[in-house]
Amino acid sequence: MRVWRGVDDVAAQGGVDRSVVTIGNFDGVHRGHQQVVAGVVARAHEIGATPVVTTFDPHPMTVIHPDSAPLRLSALDRRLDLLEYLGVEAVLVLPFTKELSLWEPPRFVEVVLVDALHAMEVHVGENFRYGHRAAGNVASLREAGERHGFAVRALPLAGDSATWSSTYVRQCLAEGDVAAARAALGRPHRVEGPVVEGDKRGRGLGYPTANLALDADVAIPADGVYAGWLVRADGERLPAAISIGTNPTFGGTVRRVEAHALDRDDLELYGERVGVEFAERLRPTETFDGVEPLLAQMARDVEQARTIIGAP
Repeated sequence: MRVWRGVDDVAAQGGVDRSVVTIGNFDGVHRGHQQVVAGVVARAHEIGATPVVTTFDPHPMTVIHPDSAPLRLSALDRRLDLLEYLGVEAVLVLPFTKELSLWEPPRFVEVVLVDALHAMEVHVGENFRYGHRAAGNVASLREAGERHGFAVRALPLAGDSATWSSTYVRQCLAEGDVAAARAALGRPHRVEGPVVEGDKRGRGLGYPTANLALDADVAIPADGVYAGWLVRADGERLPAAISIGTNPTFGGTVRRVEAHALDRDDLELYGERVGVEFAERLRPTETFDGVEPLLAQMARDVEQARTIIGAP
């Protein structure tokens, strides 16, 4: 898959003769996004064009209103991997800057869709907005398409019981409902980061954990204990019991994401960038009256995680 870092990079890499394009942040690449992308890929193959996704990095809100920018569901590299898996052949990553935020809708259409991508069709969500102050919408995009020779398809993003949206997924995660987030994403939610040293208390208790260093803007599920997987850099997925919280039994104050790979005490993970995926919440964080009741609960957590994940 080709990745263009800005409009100038399109021509520098040989460009594209004709394309079917979709535009959006695609944070999380949830099932609504997948539905749009599938349509783009199918239509591009039908008319002999290149399926292209145009996205932004960083999220526009981090530039326009940084105080209200949403937590991030997926890093850019993760988004690119997911889009490639869906059959996208090229992604135009527009660095979102203050200057780009000032582009009026006609300029965005002409520079990106017409001159750079030679769009034949543009597929967007029915609530799509673009350009300075989000002045452009589906109606204005259709008018631009009539002038420049591309068609516009506006698609609803509604799921069976709730709108498939990044906002909905973030809400599920904030409530600890990783099962609902998984349903909306079509896969488990994943957080990624390097493994760093923690208190090493888990190893002493017989449950060594990988302690992840995560950026402050990452969408982390609510505090609690979860069943899921520890995903190593080489793609190996290890069944895991995951703890999120400050470890209140020992008076902790730092919120951490720690994953215990079931039945593994031989892993050397310090410095390795890993992912942690969430299948189901087991319980909220609790404060125990000492080590013994904590150990008893941890044993129950591990067995419950093993049952949920289907691990041997």
